[in-house]
Amino acid sequence: MAPVWRQASGDVYARGHTMTPVEQAFDWLEHTDLSMWVRGDSMLAFPSILTVHVLGTGFLAGTSSVIALRILGVARQVPLGLLEKFYPILWVALAGNVVSGTLLLIGYPYKAFTNPLFYVKLTLIALAIYLVVKIRNDVLRNPQGDRRRELWKRAKILAGLSLGSWMGTIAAGRFLAYTFTWLRVGIPGGF
Repeated sequence: MAPVWRQASGDVYARGHTMTPVEQAFDWLEHTDLSMWVRGDSMLAFPSILTVHVLGTGFLAGTSSVIALRILGVARQVPLGLLEKFYPILWVALAGNVVSGTLLLIGYPYKAFTNPLFYVKLTLIALAIYLVVKIRNDVLRNPQGDRRRELWKRAKILAGLSLGSWMGTIAAGRFLAYTFTWLRVGIPGGF
């Protein structure tokens, strides 16, 4: 289907195409005060929200990576149980990312929901968080686990998967900025 552009009326596309109910819902959301504030003329809204999101991602992925790298053999002198103290940082960073990510989504909902990479990113985040919890429960809280070869091998697999899921999450998040087809309902975007 050839791209179509929204007329000023907001309900009808230029080539006579009437918006679907889904498009109408996204169009409504894009015109809420909160959505317009996020992507609006403010010099602080979008950059501040994006900064919180990037810093949260850095703390989430960075802290998880430190834990995973320790399991994979880096800094062996650091006791595994000690790494559990980093988990409050992980949860605060996750909360900041949920809030900032939701605000970014409200700013450009159609852009995100029409991009398959958005779903890849969410899936990888869910996997990464699952692995972070699994590592805490199965490895960090199991001091005897490092003495059993089979459990240690499993811990290394979890650590490798954790690193990979965070790398994939970050890559998918960065690509989201450049791979979209629609910027907003009826407004084509991308390159």
